[in-house]
Amino acid sequence: MVNDNDNGIATHDQQNGYNQVDNRTENEKAIDAWLPITSSRNAKWWYSAFHNVTAMVGAGVLSLPYALSELGWGPGVAVLVISWVVTLYTLWQMVEMHEMVPGKRFDRYHELGQHAFGEKLGLYIVVPQQLIVEVGVNIVYMVTGGKSLQKFHDVVCGDSCKHIKLTYFIMIFASAHFVLSHLPNLNSISGVSLAAAVMSLSYSTIAWTAALNKGVQKNVQYGYKAKSTVGTVFNFFSALGDVAFAYAGHNVVLEIQATIPSTPEKPSKGPMWKGVVVAYIVVAICYFPVALVGYYVYGNGVSDNLLISLNKPAWLIAMANLFVVVHVIGSYQVYAMPVFDMIETVLVKKLNFTPSFTLRFITRNTYVALTMFIAICFPFFSGLLGFFGGFAFAPTTYFLPCIMWLSLYKPKKWSLSWITNWICIALGVSLMILSPIGGLRSIIVQAKTYKFFS
Repeated sequence: MVNDNDNGIATHDQQNGYNQVDNRTENEKAIDAWLPITSSRNAKWWYSAFHNVTAMVGAGVLSLPYALSELGWGPGVAVLVISWVVTLYTLWQMVEMHEMVPGKRFDRYHELGQHAFGEKLGLYIVVPQQLIVEVGVNIVYMVTGGKSLQKFHDVVCGDSCKHIKLTYFIMIFASAHFVLSHLPNLNSISGVSLAAAVMSLSYSTIAWTAALNKGVQKNVQYGYKAKSTVGTVFNFFSALGDVAFAYAGHNVVLEIQATIPSTPEKPSKGPMWKGVVVAYIVVAICYFPVALVGYYVYGNGVSDNLLISLNKPAWLIAMANLFVVVHVIGSYQVYAMPVFDMIETVLVKKLNFTPSFTLRFITRNTYVALTMFIAICFPFFSGLLGFFGGFAFAPTTYFLPCIMWLSLYKPKKWSLSWITNWICIALGVSLMILSPIGGLRSIIVQAKTYKFFS
């Protein structure tokens, strides 16, 4: 994966007020104008707001009451609040670093990694983790979309309909992506993204208001569900991963910022940060009520997807599940776009394929089909969240930005910036080590009773 910025920046940037010499050939300019991340740079700040909401408020929000039940009241609330603050801080760092070199833009996470750690090492550190996150999210969203469609079907039909396997619902959900994944770039999916952001706010509100309306359940218990200490500890670790998964927007933040125009007088970080702050306020409005109310009402009996715990009123729950489907369609696209960009960059720049509709058609459809197939094989929702959450989300969200910041800005030892970054790194590393352990155990436990292609 070549860092295109070494050759100067796309002509869009010259129009945007950067007058640096562009040393690239016409062919290279044409390729940059074709690739999904660099092809369009006319986004407004509110595009950044709803792309960020769509990327951040995943269906993970619905598993937060379950995570809270495994963490307990005190630790659970602390983990939620600390995660919100730490990830907002690391997101601010990434927005700042996007244009830290005058006249140059780090349009992709790995380009910033290459600037911080060197050409080769930067790629090896960032790309595998970013791919695990983005592909992992896409697989989990295939499962979520399928499960929500199934729930919608079951609620609307009641007992009068025949039971349909989850596999078929995942396929129905995937069919939307065989169409939508051919939208060329991030700006072109802004309409889908806006719909998704509105839906996420809607179903989060439905989830916690319906739970509150239901009232605290009889015999509700707030103790840990696992019978043994070992089980409790493993569940605690897994829940940490669920929370980490809930804050995964960092993996697409530079790519989103790349779509915003920039000049030396008006750098892109201004509108981008405005969008991020709005997005984080929406995130708080979605996350905290769902987590606290869901756990308060159901205690440790809450399902790993809050909407599955709620059955009445039927029309409202059916609607909420449909909202989840629309939202997850948008989220899938926001996370898939950087993956498409990576695949297409390698094919066109390294393997010298000609940029064409056919190339895009084959690669993108293959990717959608692959994520669909894996989702059908492994639909263990919460365990997958815990496993992926710690394994790759913790580094890219909680501490990689801090390491980059320390290596590039070199703040003074024991200064506030230095201390803050090291605290975030310590929290992130412990999260990365602990949560996959819990997540893997719950996958193993669930796998015992699971039948393939059920």
